[in-house]
Amino acid sequence: MNGKVTIIAEAGVNHNGDVQKALQLIDEAAFAGADYVKFQSFKAESLVNKTAQKADYQKKNMQGEGDTQFEMLKKLEFQDDWYPLLMQRCKDKNIKFLSTGFDLDSLELLKDKIDFYKIPSGEITNLPYLVKVAKLKLPIVMSTGMADLQEINDALSILLENGVNKNHVTILHCNTEYPTPMSDVNLLAMNQIKRELDVAVGYSDHTLGIEVPIAAVALGAKVIEKHFTLDRTMDGPDHAASLEPDELKAMVKAIRHIELAINGSGIKEPSPSELKNKVVARKSIVASKTIEKGEIFTGKNLTTKRPGSGVSPMQWEQVLGQKAKRDFKPDELITLQ
Repeated sequence: MNGKVTIIAEAGVNHNGDVQKALQLIDEAAFAGADYVKFQSFKAESLVNKTAQKADYQKKNMQGEGDTQFEMLKKLEFQDDWYPLLMQRCKDKNIKFLSTGFDLDSLELLKDKIDFYKIPSGEITNLPYLVKVAKLKLPIVMSTGMADLQEINDALSILLENGVNKNHVTILHCNTEYPTPMSDVNLLAMNQIKRELDVAVGYSDHTLGIEVPIAAVALGAKVIEKHFTLDRTMDGPDHAASLEPDELKAMVKAIRHIELAINGSGIKEPSPSELKNKVVARKSIVASKTIEKGEIFTGKNLTTKRPGSGVSPMQWEQVLGQKAKRDFKPDELITLQ
């Protein structure tokens, strides 16, 4: 991304199993200015057994839809015949297509369709999955929700042991609660990951609003991932913790602003845009009343006022005690020649 923060608009399963909604999500992500629009690729039979219960947030957001993850996920599968249609739409809208594979077959299916693999938080302790990702030889972005530093290090080690270049790995700090309470964000953990594991870092956000991902960019995140939806009131597991299109656009705009603000030289010096204001905002030593030629400059006949085009007040001590070389009127800039 040429040094820019990579912004992933996470459509996920917010298409609700409807390809037309998936196409609309691409349109909105592109309009917002995101770099990637990301979906989720899985077959329910390969992802979850038929008795696994839904998470509490899923039950809350999908009331009356059955209690098992299998029932929920079966309705949200990304269909194989969607790929050409959605990838072409992405090309037409100048946004990159991405999808997370949640099972080994989906990983294989995606290998010639995406720029990098996105490892979801739930797979960070899945050794066969991690080995498969490593063997497919694409860059990797890995989310770390529910994980501690040791688990992250273990997963990273598996990737590296199986041929992944560490420079091709970005690790995302993440909290897997939808929505994440602000008190649980622990954003500085992102910097611990960077410091301890010596990798590029980013942030996958599940809070309400856009403040935290913007803060993450200010702290050095190179990748931001954020769920979005066409309508937060829609029925589905992730809509309630997702941004709506206007919010996604505002987040992207704010991140690009922060990106510009933090990408300066890092040296404290006047910027080109402010140099012209020095003479306007700073002060000079001026006469506080009429001063006649030969009179001694003192704290009683001198003061400091704008503009800053004369003798700097930083020379105050050197000016005191000198004789006026000419007459000065009140408010006139003092000269020493």
